[in-house]
Amino acid sequence: MRRRRNRGARRTILYIAVAVILATLVAFVFFQTQGGPVKPVILYVNQGNGIVDGSNFGAMLTFASSHGFNTVFFQVYREGVVLFTGSELSSFVNQSHALSLKIFFALYLTNSSQAVPGAIFGLGEDGISLDMSTLSIAAQENLLIDLASCHCQTAVTTTDMNSPLKPDLLVLETYGVPSQQYIRHGTVASVGVFATSGLSDYQAQFQYALSNSDGVMVFDYAGLQKSGY
Repeated sequence: MRRRRNRGARRTILYIAVAVILATLVAFVFFQTQGGPVKPVILYVNQGNGIVDGSNFGAMLTFASSHGFNTVFFQVYREGVVLFTGSELSSFVNQSHALSLKIFFALYLTNSSQAVPGAIFGLGEDGISLDMSTLSIAAQENLLIDLASCHCQTAVTTTDMNSPLKPDLLVLETYGVPSQQYIRHGTVASVGVFATSGLSDYQAQFQYALSNSDGVMVFDYAGLQKSGY
């Protein structure tokens, strides 16, 4: 009788342990899919490498969605020139959101005389990203302050691995394996198609960046298309 009782008690403990493990796994999956933080997986669209406009914007979004991206940094301003009208930008936002993609308007600034174009704010964009590594830190800080009026998420892409800037997303341009030493949590890492030797290398760099930082940005759409990745 005692042996039977002992076996019964052990069986009960085993059932309880299995139930606890299953409940924990279910809670973990629910948290990840329902309420857990989702890392940004960003596709950068650089207009200098290949024009994306109303004629092929939808194709770019389809590419982004089918390749696992959840965010697009779409360059709408280059060297002092706004490339699209307000109605065009609103259309780009609506098309992005229809595919459950976030869209940041990316501003490429190369001179301290260039100002943040406030006219593009408030068009439904999820955020504004500043690409301004050639400017002094003081100029960069002032431009980031100017983004406060956008009332949206702010991002900065930078080649300065020790940048003191504090946007919502600080994207370090960690292109190539040698720069992986700078990849860390608290920042978003980057993969440059031009700094990969092939698909397997690209995939390895991508996974390392995503696993060891708070997200990953791929530069850029034109490069991915040409590489066939």
